[in-house]
Parts: sequence; C-alpha cells; structure tokens
Amino acid sequence: MTTINRYLIVFFLITIHVFAQQKQSAAFEVVPLGVRGGIDEKNLSAYLVAPIHTHDYICLDAGTLNSGIEKAIANKVFTVSPTEVLRQYIKGYFISHAHLDHVSGLIINSPADAEKTVYATKKCMETMENHYFNGEAWANFGDEGVGFKLKKYHFQTLAIGEETKITNTTMTVKAFALSHGNPFESTAFLIQNGNDYVLYLGDTGPDSVEKSDKLNLLWQAIAPLIQHKQLRGIFIEVSFPNEQPDSSLFGHLTPNYLMKELHALSELSGKEALKSCEIIITHLKPPTQNIVKIQEQLQKQNDLGLQLIFPEQGKRFEL
Repeated sequence: MTTINRYLIVFFLITIHVFAQQKQSAAFEVVPLGVRGGIDEKNLSAYLVAPIHTHDYICLDAGTLNSGIEKAIANKVFTVSPTEVLRQYIKGYFISHAHLDHVSGLIINSPADAEKTVYATKKCMETMENHYFNGEAWANFGDEGVGFKLKKYHFQTLAIGEETKITNTTMTVKAFALSHGNPFESTAFLIQNGNDYVLYLGDTGPDSVEKSDKLNLLWQAIAPLIQHKQLRGIFIEVSFPNEQPDSSLFGHLTPNYLMKELHALSELSGKEALKSCEIIITHLKPPTQNIVKIQEQLQKQNDLGLQLIFPEQGKRFEL
C-alpha cells in the first residue's frame, strides 16, 4: 500500500468519525396511531410523542386511538395491553381543531380512559364542550361545559403564544393559530423538552389561498430553532395532489403548496439548516391512487433536499 493510499484511508476514517460525532442522538420517539385524513375511520390523525426512552406520551390529535394502539402492539412497539397504553402511557391529548377526524377517537374511547388533561384553544374547546361532551351527543367526561360533568378529563384551554407545562411530563407546549378554510381555526403545537422541540400542525391551508399570514408568523417563530438544530421535526399535512383546484382545497395543502411554504421557511432559517429538521407528512386523504400521487409529487418537487417521512400506522420512529 502506498503512502498516499494510507493517507486517503486515514482521511476517510476521520471523516466518518467526525460525521458520526456531529449526528444528533434522538430526542423524541413517535408512534403514529393514525396517519390519514378522510374516510378511513380506523386510521385518522393521532400521533403519540414522548421524550426518548420514556412512556410519557402525549397524543397530538385523536382521530383514531384503539385501532392504532392495537396496530402498534402487533408491531411489538408496546408489550402491554391496549388498556394500559390508553390509560397509563398517554398523559394528555392535544386537539388542533374539533373536526371529527381529529377528535372521534378521544370521544369514543373516553369511557375506558383514565383521568388526564385535554388541551385545546378556546374555540376548539368550546366546540367540543357544546357539541360533543354535552350530555346529549356524548356524556360530558370533562370538568367544564354543559350537562352533568363526570370530571374524568380536565379541559385546559391554551392561550395562543403562551408556554404551558404539560401535566405528568417534562414537556411544555406553545400554541399557534392556523387557518383551515378561512375563517375556520386550527392549531399548531410546538412541543419542548429541554433544548429539543417538535412542531405539529393541524389542518391548514397555504397563506396565499387562505388570505392569511398564519403560516408566515409560525415560520418566523420557529426559524431560530431550526438554525440552532433544536427543532427535530415538523408534522405537516398534505391532503390532496396538485391537481386539486384551489376552490376545492377546503383549507388543506397540496405538494406544490407545501413546498412553497417550506421554501418560505427556508428563506428565514437557511436552506442547509432546514435539512436537519425532518418533515413528517400527515393527513394524506384516500383513495390510494391519490396517496401514491401525493408521495410521488412530493419527492419530485423536493428541490430543497429535505428529509421527508411518510409515517405508517403503528410503526415507531425517532426524531
């Protein structure tokens, strides 16, 4: 072996070592209980997120619970019963908006659940109290609202932009307003644990269609976290393929609009910094051919070189 070859090998090994040293260790674990929008009632938006190596999960939206927990157990993510996951592992629920595909799992599973907190902004909480947990459509398992209060759930209203401690966890949350078919409101949740963050967006349309600045304001808020490599992932919806006309978006994103929004974010955070933040694509709507088309269009339009994750129900991953 020549001296030059030895130097090349040493350089290669040092490069690998440096890269390994720079790679961040995981800060959160995620278990999707439901990943779709639309009509599949067994697989609707719900994501368990916990600090790594803990069972202190919060549930971001709750369209599907039991079916997703059973899937996760079948995949050996959990080794306990569905009842124990529901009652003990899930410490609280964060509801982005009160559409049934984001809250039906919470409602249906409430009789089997344990005492915990449900977090939502004022408008969302009022809708759930007045129209679901009202003693008529469903028993009021909360401690606020109308009808007889069973007080199993503590209904905690989140103020936009205010940091709130998440009960029975080491995490905090800050809520941001989204536009989901202007003027209908949705919510983004910025979850913090120590120096690490994840961002979950409920349903949202692009600013240009919504005639809104909600996403722009959110991007401004999180750009510094991306620059400092503290934001581990962004959960964001893409409901329709690019062929969907603006008049039929109903407050949702397409691959084209998502990439435009991420370009806007990259202008604030820096393109290279954004590559360190994984983009988790949520709320893809059936039929299957549309889901496949959305995934293909996203990959084709990913000129920023971002890490795109297409989560699967019941399959754990780390951020």
